[in-house]
Amino acid sequence: MDNEPDTTTEAGGAGAPEDFAVVIDARGTVMACSAGAGRLLGYEPADVVGRPAVALLGAKPPSAMRRRLAAGELWTCRLALRDRHGDRVTVELRGTPLADGGGRTHWVVTPAAVTYPSGPTDAGTAELWNLTLAQLPLPVAIYDSEARFVTCNQAMSQAMGLSPEEMRGRTLWEIYPAPPLDEIDRLQHQVVRTGETIFREEQPFRASGEVRDHAWSLFLSPLKDPAGTVLGVSALVIDITEQYLARHRLAVLNDASVRIGTTLDVTWTAEELAEVAVSGFADFAIVDLLESVVQGHEPQPVPPATPVVCRRTAQRSVLPGCPEAVVSAGSTDVYPPGSPPAEVLITGRGAYYRAGDPLLRAWTTASAARAESMRRFRIHSVMMVPLRARGITLGVMHLMRHRTADVFGPDDLVLAEEIAARAAVSIDNARRYTRERRTALALQRSLLPERLPQVDAVDLAYRYLPAGPGDEIGGDWFDVISLSGGRIALVVGDVVGHGVHASATMGRLRSAVRTLADADFAPDELLTRLDDLVIRLDREEGPDARRQTERASGEVGATCLYAVYDPVTGCCDLARAGHPPPVLVTSDGRAQVLDLPAGPPLGLGGLPFEAVRVDMGEGSLLALYTDGLIEAPGRDIDVGLDLLGEALSRPAANLEEACDEVLRKVRPDPPADDIVLLLARTSALGADQVHTWQLPMDPAAVAGARRMAGRQLADWGLAELEFTTELIVSELVTNAIRYGDGPIQLRLIRADALICEVSDCSNTAPHLRRARTFDEGGRGLLLVAQMAERWGSRQTAAGKTIWAEQSLPGEGAREHDR
Repeated sequence: MDNEPDTTTEAGGAGAPEDFAVVIDARGTVMACSAGAGRLLGYEPADVVGRPAVALLGAKPPSAMRRRLAAGELWTCRLALRDRHGDRVTVELRGTPLADGGGRTHWVVTPAAVTYPSGPTDAGTAELWNLTLAQLPLPVAIYDSEARFVTCNQAMSQAMGLSPEEMRGRTLWEIYPAPPLDEIDRLQHQVVRTGETIFREEQPFRASGEVRDHAWSLFLSPLKDPAGTVLGVSALVIDITEQYLARHRLAVLNDASVRIGTTLDVTWTAEELAEVAVSGFADFAIVDLLESVVQGHEPQPVPPATPVVCRRTAQRSVLPGCPEAVVSAGSTDVYPPGSPPAEVLITGRGAYYRAGDPLLRAWTTASAARAESMRRFRIHSVMMVPLRARGITLGVMHLMRHRTADVFGPDDLVLAEEIAARAAVSIDNARRYTRERRTALALQRSLLPERLPQVDAVDLAYRYLPAGPGDEIGGDWFDVISLSGGRIALVVGDVVGHGVHASATMGRLRSAVRTLADADFAPDELLTRLDDLVIRLDREEGPDARRQTERASGEVGATCLYAVYDPVTGCCDLARAGHPPPVLVTSDGRAQVLDLPAGPPLGLGGLPFEAVRVDMGEGSLLALYTDGLIEAPGRDIDVGLDLLGEALSRPAANLEEACDEVLRKVRPDPPADDIVLLLARTSALGADQVHTWQLPMDPAAVAGARRMAGRQLADWGLAELEFTTELIVSELVTNAIRYGDGPIQLRLIRADALICEVSDCSNTAPHLRRARTFDEGGRGLLLVAQMAERWGSRQTAAGKTIWAEQSLPGEGAREHDR
């Protein structure tokens, strides 16, 4: 029964009904029950009579009562009864034995009479009783029925700083008119009025006779005569300062565990530590971290004989603006060898000092600003605690007191070290995260183009935005590649997943696209070969790496959009592998999403890709992007595409302004994924920049081709390139006549470079050879490679084209071309 849950109601003798009475026979059966007893337990008397008395008990009777029952003697004790609702009711009862003629004992149970001991009666014992009250180490005071002071013991007199004669006849508020004594004075009147004891636990305050704050537990008890009349109030005070401080320290630790480390940001975590320290037990807190920690590097042990450079990462004060600070937040401070903070950093052990400590005085007086701050704000106690995590010291925390009267002690040091240890782990986690993110971001940016190429065919602008600082970087990428014949390849891709693995995969794909683009593959064929590469990379990684990647991203693969724009024809060939479709804005401002076959994402294999040719007029704008731009939680992709079309349709002074407008209107807030936006405004090469000649399959046509090329260069003002161009034309045309099939076409293009192209109907790829000393042939393409800046060949629908490029001479010619 003792283990049963209960709700206990206290009902002492004076509180029990006056007509409470129960008669129990020798067998323990209730023979009679008064109405008052029934009301107390919630029964009708008829429901109780005839029941065993033990059924009314809520707990086992005390052993002393059981002994008296067995002896048939009068007993008085507190009993726990069980009412009809199952709740316990505790009452003070008296059992009077009744003997019948057969020698059996019956019992009459009534409320116990209220008696109050008057103290010892003999002189010797009374003297000890008085000495006990007078010399009790706990403060005790007695007030009369009007809550006016009567007397007190020595401990109370010392706490109040007044003698009993000085306080006699006055209320507590009249004795010391300061909070919280006004509230205690009110409670004393309440005790006199109600006759009930009141317990009160006070927050720390300083009594009039004390030199420091104390926390007190206060018992206000009524003093009653035998009839129950309240004659006065006794006040017993217990000093619970140590218990209060222990609870406060636990509360500070709990606060620190909740408030410190909410983000993976080093500075923010240091600021949280400073805030907890100031709100908990310091008036001014400083967090200094080693410079290597702030920069995200791995901290090294602090050498004992060299100055230590730290950066002021956070500081907080009970005063607005931290006027005690000598070094501003973000600045560095140098701790000389032997100074208190340097010793803490070297030894890894905290220490506390008073203002007069020689070591602290030597350090503070070495800096006029620090000495002035100590004097001006009367800083009397300083504590320094190392920030250590995983055996490495990351920095030091300074704690100072000038408003709090108490100096730092051993308990404060233990508390500060515990908080600093927890904060140091969070700071180190933030440092590691910052370093890894910075490394991954640097890797990703290094794999992206540093700047876009300057070409005559298109104007370009882009935006690359990694996801917010709380997320890992993704594998979004883009590229712009100059192809033969003045053509431009535009590429945008997205590797599934986040982190360094995605960035590394992105770098591989970008390199592969550049290599395949140099081979002049058509967009659909390039994506097919890129798909094979992704499958091969996946196989080479092995099952363990694949499982790790799948756990990180949920899937393996990538998407890509590849477009090739030819400024000579004004056409653009596009193909995509699971990537969002591009948006085309015509010169009249109409935006449309190009209907390209979606194609499967890279890495699935076995499915074809299809290319589409789009006729792009002069001044058309082509927008390529990744899904992070148009996708947002709670927003349909079609809505994102509509917003993109609206933003691109608005007039803009230049492409940079157009990029900003797109991001303002379309970008999700906050972005959930990396964003790449690539804008290209096309322009066609004029008829005066391209000249084409059809040549017969006759060796005699070589001389005529040289002459036509020379005259055209003269018309373009490029006479400086006449000799090398005629040599290149001669060798390429001769090679086509000797090894190719007719008809033969010669084309000169003046764009950002001078391009010479010779096309024929043969699919035989040219082969560069190095002729021996007495060989009559084999030097043609070698001479072309030496004369041209770059050369190559590409397959066409009708055969092949061999091309060679030369840089335009001088800045003047380049400006003329533009």
